[in-house]
Amino acid sequence: MLWDAPLLSSWADAFEARFGGARLRAVRPEFEARRLTLYFRDATLLIRLHPSETGLFLLDAAEPPADARPLAARVRGAGCAPDDRVLTLSFLRVRGSPAQVDLFVELIPNRHNLALTEGPERTVRTLFRTEDGRRTLRTGHPYAPPPAGSDREGRDAAVTPERWREVWESEATVSRRRRALIGAFAWTSTVNARALATAGPEDGHACWATLAAVARRERPPIPVILADPRGAQPYSVPLPGVEHRPVSDLFTAVDLANRTDDAPPAALLSAVLVERLAGHVDALRSRCGRIEAEAAALPDPDELRALGDLLLARFGDVPQGGDSVVLEGFDGVEVSIPLEPELSPDANARRYYDEAARAERAAERLPGLAAEAREAFQAAATLLERAQSGEADAAEIEARLPARASSRAAEGPALPYRRYRSSGGLEIRVGRGARSNDDLTFRHSAPGDVWLHARDVAGAHVVLRWSQDGNPPRRDLEEAAVLAALGSKARTSGSVPVDWTRRRYVRKPRKAPPGLVIPERVSTVFVEPDPTVEERLRVD
Repeated sequence: MLWDAPLLSSWADAFEARFGGARLRAVRPEFEARRLTLYFRDATLLIRLHPSETGLFLLDAAEPPADARPLAARVRGAGCAPDDRVLTLSFLRVRGSPAQVDLFVELIPNRHNLALTEGPERTVRTLFRTEDGRRTLRTGHPYAPPPAGSDREGRDAAVTPERWREVWESEATVSRRRRALIGAFAWTSTVNARALATAGPEDGHACWATLAAVARRERPPIPVILADPRGAQPYSVPLPGVEHRPVSDLFTAVDLANRTDDAPPAALLSAVLVERLAGHVDALRSRCGRIEAEAAALPDPDELRALGDLLLARFGDVPQGGDSVVLEGFDGVEVSIPLEPELSPDANARRYYDEAARAERAAERLPGLAAEAREAFQAAATLLERAQSGEADAAEIEARLPARASSRAAEGPALPYRRYRSSGGLEIRVGRGARSNDDLTFRHSAPGDVWLHARDVAGAHVVLRWSQDGNPPRRDLEEAAVLAALGSKARTSGSVPVDWTRRRYVRKPRKAPPGLVIPERVSTVFVEPDPTVEERLRVD
């Protein structure tokens, strides 16, 4: 199924007629899959910009999933630039500001893109692609439309039969004539040019005139499904010499053209449900990986107990307040032992005994959890294959998906932080406010975790979970620093210095206001506060 300028213009007209004033509830971007789902009260619009499948698909109404972003707005209009493949959907927020929200969908071959903007300046907030040859798009900056295409004849006014015949007769073969028509006249494309080149000059011009009038919204479309060699093709008008099937509207044409014998209508009606199942499969796959990684990283309990034994045996040689000590082992070889400075030598020994006990319990528990996770993943993946082929029904899919909480109250008290996952799989926690910052730093982090904060400005405390010796991977550290920059008052700066240290070196002065702490042994990293990083790493 292909989308050209006439089809997109007619689709925009149909969308505005049907959805003008309709209430939008939420949007859900999926950056890797290059999909955006818009949840209206009475329908769901799925926008796919992946090379394997591109288009606009109208589905049944569905509840926004937990990871969807609320956006209470009403449809203000829809349109396309003349003879172009950039769709604009305009919304007006019901509450909040800025009131104006615009969605630009670029269905240009090899340059598929999407940008969700806010305000009259059309500041980009959600973006799929950033580099596009002659322009650069960035979140936080005004949207720059693609460069205008060639100014072909007939874009805004009619082309005379004589001019059409002149170009039509300038080439002797169909393939050359097809290219000549596309190069000369607006609204011609790979979808319609072969039919226009094959028909005689009079019939071709008459069809083009109808097509142009429909694309310019001067007359209503005549929705059909064309029998194209590449597959069923929805279109705005019939084409000469091409078999077609009349349909009631373009939404129905796109829906029917998207169906195949292997994917019956019932499967299409649950397309959003299938997407939820695919997300569930991804979550189960990640769970399997996390459990296996946790099992592989378990320390040796005997080695931990040996460190505890050595601390007690050399009790008098262990300094108070140090972060490590080198002791002579029982075999005469020196051993370097990390310490918690705030603990006494015997408390450090007990800490190693406790860690050994936890490692033993985990070693007993993780194999069973791994087996259960693999079984759940395989069952869900098999169901997804059946759902994608149209063999599974909605009830079976719903039964497999985890239950949704009916309200925030059902989920229990909110955590004082938002969770993110770095590219390397490390958990990142970002405080939700001043009091939440204190709670995160001193009650929801470990002494060895990495603590971050934008330098000299108010902002969120950020904790990168890290239990190993040495510094965390540079990429994970920089991603956590970006979240700290975005959570600070320096979020609009081009470059933000972010201080980081181990959480054990962060202290709170007596009677200090909420959120005020003093970090020590600080290092600094400079980062750009890029909102796409936050969108990519967000877990909840």
